Amino acid sequence: MAAALRVEAGRNPHDRVLSDPSGLLSTRSEEFRVQWARHEVWFHRSGIKRLHRPLAGGLTLAYEVLDLSADPGLTLAIYAAEAGSASEKALLELDRWSTTRAKLTSIGVETQV
Repeated sequence: MAAALRVEAGRNPHDRVLSDPSGLLSTRSEEFRVQWARHEVWFHRSGIKRLHRPLAGGLTLAYEVLDLSADPGLTLAIYAAEAGSASEKALLELDRWSTTRAKLTSIGVETQV
């Protein structure tokens, strides 16, 4: 993600909406600081991402990036887990957890992650 952010920052180096968060992340995350310092720039339109979520563990998701022709410069990234995979099961569990949490919050019950 640091490399993707660097692509966007390179398109408009004076955009504070991009530079401020990268500066903040660099001061608070050793991992981000190391990734940012590599000066890697990736521009992939599709591939596989491996993510880790505290509630779900490791996820392996296929992604594709689409340009939004009505809004030049904006893109939409779509992620999907392989049908029947452990990642799909983990995403379904996250969805159930999120739905339950939203229902509990709507009736005034506080939930913790």
